[in-house]
Amino acid sequence: MKTLERKEALHCANVISDYFKNFNRVDEYMLEQKLEQIKHMPTALPGMGFETDLFSDFTMSPEDMDFEILEPDNKTFDSCLNIISSHTNMTSVPGKNLKLGIKETNTGKWLGFIRLASPVINMKPRNDLLGNVPELSSFNKTAIMGFVIVPAQPFGFNYLGGKLLAALCCSHWVRERMNEKYDMNLVYFETTSLYGSSKSTSQYDGMKPFLKNRGLSDSDFVPLMHGDKWAKLVEYIENRVGELVPRDASSKKLKLMSAIQGLVKRSLDGTDLENFRNTIEDAKKLTERKRYYVSNYGIKNYIDIVNGKTDEIIKEENYDRYEVEELIKWWKKKATKRYESLKSDNRLRTEIEVWTNQTNIDIIR
Repeated sequence: MKTLERKEALHCANVISDYFKNFNRVDEYMLEQKLEQIKHMPTALPGMGFETDLFSDFTMSPEDMDFEILEPDNKTFDSCLNIISSHTNMTSVPGKNLKLGIKETNTGKWLGFIRLASPVINMKPRNDLLGNVPELSSFNKTAIMGFVIVPAQPFGFNYLGGKLLAALCCSHWVRERMNEKYDMNLVYFETTSLYGSSKSTSQYDGMKPFLKNRGLSDSDFVPLMHGDKWAKLVEYIENRVGELVPRDASSKKLKLMSAIQGLVKRSLDGTDLENFRNTIEDAKKLTERKRYYVSNYGIKNYIDIVNGKTDEIIKEENYDRYEVEELIKWWKKKATKRYESLKSDNRLRTEIEVWTNQTNIDIIR
């Protein structure tokens, strides 16, 4: 079993403690991650960046908009997402992966981006809903998770853009695309709110019957470290004990963080060990129980299908409402009411919000 010398373990414990003591709330932690990412983003010449491809005609009513669901190339997807999202984004994702961009066709501009991928292994509200921890092979064939559902801003603010993107995740178009790409029988879509207790509402609220809140996730885990401090910590440890996690491992960073914690704990005792345990417990307070949302695509017996009891789909009466055209019609009604209200109150936002080294964006929105 790999171990560190006591002074080496103390050094690592201090690095981890110094990193997390800078954050009192989750938004402070996420902002630090985002600013670290921005430092390494290439800078485009004025008027030549991807921000020029984002929707900007805020004189347009939702009633006049038309949409197209596309699968953009990786450079477009990653570059646009990095400048509009308030969280850092993974460029390489193991397992199933579908990257989508939504365009308004009259203007030819991007409205937002979606990334669907294989669900996380365990989720308490999911287990409660299904009545058990699902059998993995059946679950992976029938379920998908929304990891990225990010509207460009202020399209999201002015037009309830997050609800449009989330509704499209619940569409038969997405279900059929995943079935085609991965030979699935997709009946279960899940996602979580980006924030929990630090925000009283979510962009997914008010989306019944398409998307329903099914409870709160657990949050008993240590947030990941990022940036130069993380890279130097890993280098320091691996120079002394070698590789802790195979380079091609799935969820490598999460596994590496857990391995480092275990390594430090094994190499300390007494007051030093107690102090490190307190550091870990304090870091866990940065995580939140997130709202957990589910769509069944209008399929009545989706729980039986996910649990492997049947492959046959029984449609609910509202099954056809999950077609793209019906979902857009539902969104237009809500978005028009929102848009007209903001306009009459002179509260429409008209400045494109993108992350740069000079940007100060409200990260909770």
